[in-house]
Amino acid sequence: MPGVFSTRPIKSSTSNSLLRQQFSLRNSKLARAAWKMLAPGEKSTADQAPASEPDDYKNAVVAAATTTSPKPLSDGTAKPRSPKDFIFVRSVGEGSFSSVFAGVEIATNRECAIKVCEKQLIRRERKVPYVMREKDAMTILNHHPHPFVVRLFCTFQDEGRLYFVMSFAQNGELLSWLKKLGSFEEAVARFYTAEILVALGHLHKVGIIHRDLKPENVLLTSSMHILVSDFGSAKILYPGLIPNRPTPLLEPQTKRASFVGTAQYVSPEVLSSKEATCSCDYWALGCMLYQMLSGLPPFRAPNEYLIFQKITKLDYSFPEGFNEVAMELVKKLLVLEPAERLGSEEQGGPDRIKEHPFFAGIPWDSLPTETPPQILPYLPGVATPQAGFPENFRHLEPGFDDKQLTRLLGLELGGTSEVNGAGVGGTAVGDSRDTMKKRLEEQRKNNPYHSIVEGHLIIKSGYLEKRKGLFARKRMFLLTEGPHLYYVEPSSMELKGQIPWTKELRPEAKNFKIFFVYTPNRTYYLEDLTGHALDWCRTIEQVHQKYFAAKISSP
Repeated sequence: MPGVFSTRPIKSSTSNSLLRQQFSLRNSKLARAAWKMLAPGEKSTADQAPASEPDDYKNAVVAAATTTSPKPLSDGTAKPRSPKDFIFVRSVGEGSFSSVFAGVEIATNRECAIKVCEKQLIRRERKVPYVMREKDAMTILNHHPHPFVVRLFCTFQDEGRLYFVMSFAQNGELLSWLKKLGSFEEAVARFYTAEILVALGHLHKVGIIHRDLKPENVLLTSSMHILVSDFGSAKILYPGLIPNRPTPLLEPQTKRASFVGTAQYVSPEVLSSKEATCSCDYWALGCMLYQMLSGLPPFRAPNEYLIFQKITKLDYSFPEGFNEVAMELVKKLLVLEPAERLGSEEQGGPDRIKEHPFFAGIPWDSLPTETPPQILPYLPGVATPQAGFPENFRHLEPGFDDKQLTRLLGLELGGTSEVNGAGVGGTAVGDSRDTMKKRLEEQRKNNPYHSIVEGHLIIKSGYLEKRKGLFARKRMFLLTEGPHLYYVEPSSMELKGQIPWTKELRPEAKNFKIFFVYTPNRTYYLEDLTGHALDWCRTIEQVHQKYFAAKISSP
């Protein structure tokens, strides 16, 4: 529809370079015509196309500069889709204006991810440009698919919602694996950095800068290969390659935020409102490689403003034990000047990154068919995939009406962890009620942590090193009735969190100092410098038995 999606002249040198790649036969009459229509701002020394062949030139432009609309999942017909054509199985994620569901198309039995966007929330959150950019980028990618990029199968809408039906990544976000494991082995980090690099090369080749690359936007398929997703912040270098859109999803908004991306991964040139080039994605790649090997992003601070200050000053450091070859690569990617950054057009493009010694042995041409290394670093027994489709999902009704929303909400609540052994007895391990009362009263008077543990009786406490990847932080751990296992920053007396209790929780001593606490979504790596790891494991196990033995033994 005219006026809904604008096409702008291409002005940047990066854009023109990419267009030259796209139209390699520029000296031919047809390609010259396509070039002039797509890049009217650039003067050409080529002869003007003869007026007698306008249809040929038009066909050349259409063939080179448009894409087909997303194909439906089933038989290739143009039948409109509706929620009734899909079974919404379970929720897999949500944002400020959208939710993502694992689903199945009834006609083809194909698994898919269905992103449901609330129109009212999109307008209220001023996310119309975000939604339009994502659809534009994915439409281009639908015509130029790649095994490492999410595929858009179809879109449809009803009165209140937009629906995007996309590739389903059964093993969830790369971020969830990092959270669970802390950090990756070198071989794992190398493999996934290589796949992300290949995906970026493809995106840039078709004129898309992601601008929000982060572990949360890299998904893992059932075969543990990557899918780069979420193109709402993308920059499309030559909008002339976007096909005609017969129906607008939403009315456009002219205003847009000047900052796009996520604080920890945003490049310094974007922060200073300079033009974003492909180089900004390689900055984010450097941040991700750092995080995969160390466990945390390189730029960390209590708030976004301080993070931005660190980025603009290039204020970061490497933890002890960081791989030296990878360190050299990260330093070449985290460069303030985009033109001096490895991977930039001025530095030879992404092929220069591939030549770095860190990637020695990577089979670039066959990556999509290679078997990924197993994601099992020094934390064994935790890399279990996210739950797939339940065996009995076939009995579920299709659609996305109120009845199905209620069911999905119920499924989501039912899938959460059991909370703190609610309803189970409340005395400390091995203590009588009278003894417990006396200890609790003494704790209330004398223990500075009493208010932090919310009045629960402390069974065991002590300083432990809480590790995440290569980083360690000293914390006061407080095991209490309830049960609870709090950890506190001792100097500020700030509660930093709790280890969640479920029937699956399991402690395991590795030696006299190091022990792990396994939970369904994360493994906690703890170190007692006094050498009492066995005591911690024994006490945690006793508390677990007290509160969860009945649940474990019941059918």
